[in-house]
Amino acid sequence: MTAFPDSSSQDAATIDQPASEPSRVDEPPYRVLVAEDDASQAMFAEGVLRGAGIEARAVRIAADVLPEMKNFHPDLVLLDLHMPGMSGTDLIGLIRLDPDFAHIPVVFLTGDPDLERQFEALEQGADDFLNKPIRPRHLIAAVQSRIKRARALHRQRSSDTSCNKDTGLYHRPFLLQLIAAALAAGDGGGALLVEVQGVAALRDRYGYSGFEGLMHDAGRCVAQRAGANPCARLNDSAFLVLGAGSDEPSLDALARVLRDGIGHAAFDCDGMPQRLRVVVGWAALRHFAEPGAVVVAIEQAARAARSQAIGLFAHVPADTAANQRANALTEAMRAGLRDGTFELAFQPIVAVAGGDDAQFQALLRLRDADGSLKQASVLVPTAEAAGLMPDIDRWVLAQAIERMHRRHEMQLALRLFVSQSSRSLADEQHAPWLLQQLASGHVADGSLVIDLRLDDALVHPDMIAQFCDAVKGAGVRFCLSQYLHGPEADALLQQLPLHYVRLSPRYSGVHADPVLREKLRSVIDNAHRLGLLVIGPQVEDPQGAATFWMSGIDLIQGNLVQQADGNLDFDFSHAVL
Repeated sequence: MTAFPDSSSQDAATIDQPASEPSRVDEPPYRVLVAEDDASQAMFAEGVLRGAGIEARAVRIAADVLPEMKNFHPDLVLLDLHMPGMSGTDLIGLIRLDPDFAHIPVVFLTGDPDLERQFEALEQGADDFLNKPIRPRHLIAAVQSRIKRARALHRQRSSDTSCNKDTGLYHRPFLLQLIAAALAAGDGGGALLVEVQGVAALRDRYGYSGFEGLMHDAGRCVAQRAGANPCARLNDSAFLVLGAGSDEPSLDALARVLRDGIGHAAFDCDGMPQRLRVVVGWAALRHFAEPGAVVVAIEQAARAARSQAIGLFAHVPADTAANQRANALTEAMRAGLRDGTFELAFQPIVAVAGGDDAQFQALLRLRDADGSLKQASVLVPTAEAAGLMPDIDRWVLAQAIERMHRRHEMQLALRLFVSQSSRSLADEQHAPWLLQQLASGHVADGSLVIDLRLDDALVHPDMIAQFCDAVKGAGVRFCLSQYLHGPEADALLQQLPLHYVRLSPRYSGVHADPVLREKLRSVIDNAHRLGLLVIGPQVEDPQGAATFWMSGIDLIQGNLVQQADGNLDFDFSHAVL
């Protein structure tokens, strides 16, 4: 089988190739190891590369590849898929096990059309495939671009303070800058989010210090398995990987490599092996214009991956019509922030045992040109994808604080429950901004309750705990919302400084399910043992309210009490369940 163009009539080094392109005048020439069992093909590749000013060395036996790599220190390995004595797939697995070669580009050069075999090689850590026959100039261009990128990353890993030399992880802001640069250059590629599952249970078992040590080791494993792809710790339990220059099949293969590399590793925790369960969400960069939207997409993909048996999920772009609707809604929300067409609606939260405490949940609304109102369930997903939630969250808080300030001047108490997104809570400036707003608004202790969504708290427990610690001294209280019983969710009840728990709407229909009714009583009893007040949401009928009451609920909200509107005039003193 002909692997390269026939070189018998011309010297291989002069066939259709560009001039030598040294990467930098102050660094040594590029070095390529060619692992090829066919002598004529190996000579052809060596001649082409040397003609471009690249140092090339060939080996013909698989067993000689690793020893020669240690002697030659290549920048890149060109590897035949079918080597005698060992398949190329097995050989790259050995290469990736050596820490010295964890990040070196390995490119397969093959005429084998079997996509399944190529996919296996990508799973083992291959960076790319070049199909035989290949024109010399294409071979040179592919090799030079790969080596240039690998050397640049190596310099950053070695000298840039943005990289942790122990783990190989970059700092998050630097990796986001790399994503922004990749988006601007239009180089393709993608981003992946590797999310460790069961975080609350792990922290409960090992404590903060032990958990951080475990995540440190997991980060090192991610960096090793990512190879030449830069990565960073994104939050408490997730890692961001930039798959630069990769097509979508390669991104899927990299996702599997990361999932299996961490999932199959045994991490040492207090002398005991601990395996980690991870999910991976990924997205191709070509669908996005800015890094924030990329991160939102892969976070959503990772959330979807939790419900997949394989633990993987790729971001699926919306269709054209849906994109147009989303773009129109995004522009309407930008205008809402600018022109004041956002509104707040308020729904009473009533104590089952009675009382005159005025407390409401603040709900986001956007008024359309025709006067109709869009609800938060429609607005929030699009706002998160467009990166608007931090601005919207601040608007909501500012409006809520202004309402409480007005009531304070009238010597009337008011408690408002306000939701905040994880993106806002992760912003280091959000807590200082909120403290300033509370001080200027003369907000009384316990008047502001911030709703923390269970899904966010499970993924970002440390980040959310840090935010809570920063503002709780100003009298802010916290409610874990959409709560659903489970070991990790139960651990959060003790780890976060909560005052309230708002149950998942799933519990609102338990009157028809005796098993779930019994679980509801257990959930409420456990919360009471921890000194927490429990809110029953979406109460729509008397039967649901009665079931909550018999289960020991503290507070209820829903249309049975009153539909949400723009007023704060509910009569709590005469509210009776």
